[in-house]
Amino acid sequence: MDLRLAGRAFIVTGASQGLGAACVRSIVAEGGKVLAAARSEKNLESIAAELPGAVAIAKCDMRDRVAVGGLVDVALSTFGRLDGIVNNAGIAPAGSFETQSLDVFDEVLAVNLLAPAALAQRAGSHWIALKQPGSIVNVASTSGLKGKPILVAYSSSKGAMMRFTESLAAEWARHEIRVNTIAPGAFDTAAQSAVTADARTLDLRLKKIPLRRMGTPEELGPLVCYLLSPLSSFVTGACFVIDGGEVSKL
Repeated sequence: MDLRLAGRAFIVTGASQGLGAACVRSIVAEGGKVLAAARSEKNLESIAAELPGAVAIAKCDMRDRVAVGGLVDVALSTFGRLDGIVNNAGIAPAGSFETQSLDVFDEVLAVNLLAPAALAQRAGSHWIALKQPGSIVNVASTSGLKGKPILVAYSSSKGAMMRFTESLAAEWARHEIRVNTIAPGAFDTAAQSAVTADARTLDLRLKKIPLRRMGTPEELGPLVCYLLSPLSSFVTGACFVIDGGEVSKL
């Protein structure tokens, strides 16, 4: 199926590894161009070398709201256009809420919620001014659907991202700017290394997933591409759970 991404340009945050890098590869495979943003310049350079001519990179700290919003200007100066953004960057520091510093909560909200809001606001302002349609894909988590212990700040931020998505989708629908959320469950990425490194821990984790396996990063990319595509022009304000059936049985 042709998703009509050829010639279009997108921003993906948290693009240096894991789900973000997989999103970049999927978009490029569909003919799109990507401004890949993350803190790790070395990893970004590797992705750009892997996909020459299709990927530009921007080292960016998601805690810097001005720099995050500025990614729109970088994309426009690089590609001459911007058609969609993927807010994928996120952090998930674990710890008991009783003893965890609220500074950690501040940082999680800054990266997981305020940075996506800053990027969405800047991109949306550009599209509204030009009367151009756009698509925003926010990568949340099943932890935003069902709160998890030891991840109170993370779960709170992802739940807030879902409400942000719904509210913004309703507000910007008249401008043909679509806003959707994806809620991934357990995916086999570096973020899950503490689970995958221990056979017993991994077995216990997989028993919670009806498909009895973790997702692969490559399984997220096609859904992201569909939501960025004009083929999903009637889809907005939605949350797509991709978790091997885990949430459905809770």
